[in-house]
Amino acid sequence: MGIFVADGIGPIEHARAFTLAVGGAESNVAVGVARLGGSAAWLGRLGPDSTGSLITGRLRASGVRVWAVPDEAPTGLMIRYRRSAQFIHADYHRAGSAGSRLTPADLPLPAIESAGVLHVTGITPALSTTARATVFAAVEAARAAGVPVSFDVNYRGKLWSRFDATPVLRDLAALADVVFASPEEAALFVDAADPVDGLAALGPSEVILKDGAKGCVALIDGARYTLPALPVTAIDPVGAGDAFVAGYLADRLLGAVPEQRLRTAIAAGAFAVTVPGDCDGAPTRAELTALTGADIHR
Repeated sequence: MGIFVADGIGPIEHARAFTLAVGGAESNVAVGVARLGGSAAWLGRLGPDSTGSLITGRLRASGVRVWAVPDEAPTGLMIRYRRSAQFIHADYHRAGSAGSRLTPADLPLPAIESAGVLHVTGITPALSTTARATVFAAVEAARAAGVPVSFDVNYRGKLWSRFDATPVLRDLAALADVVFASPEEAALFVDAADPVDGLAALGPSEVILKDGAKGCVALIDGARYTLPALPVTAIDPVGAGDAFVAGYLADRLLGAVPEQRLRTAIAAGAFAVTVPGDCDGAPTRAELTALTGADIHR
């Protein structure tokens, strides 16, 4: 989707300038993987407008292969502003958008069946019943072909209610091999003292709990890992979770051991908060090495 970001801090009615950017959890992850040297592709529906053209151009310029299904509806938009130094607000304009009209017939099945991993989130299923069906169809196609499925819960309360979201998110987590969630997102559908164990009980062999400045906790193939966050100067928290996911998946595709995947994820997430924007500042391997002082797995 396109994103209009208000410059400065304060109520949106006082904003005098906006920056047009490109965002969306799945596209952020695709760009992040590509920046780290991986091969990434993105599928979506885009409208016949300048925003759709901008998205296609930005993704391709970042090294992402794009399957953009043309649609007569307008491309989805978000308006985001920073109400204060601590609080960021987002207003979605995605109902009836091109992205909400995604259907299972749009899926490039050969590409899915030959992928190293299929990554989906809990955002697309919130857009419409056909978009939801498309996500499940993609997951089933990947599973049938033996392709690992990665799922980031990414609950967005402005897109659907907890009541509607909970069973869908639970079902997707149960179908996935890799699940990412924040503690709050895990609590939507896991009633357990330890949310990591609760998520793992649904079936995924890799569960990663993203907890911002506290770092992460993971249960991967039965082994437990706890890693602290890197101390950095935070400028903009937007996109940090997607950068974390991109770092983990990029290293997973390279065959890195679990602890190394998590270290790269932590470093990528830390780097993301030091620059503004969703994915424009996604780091390269060299930049992560400069941040951490250690060679990031290649």
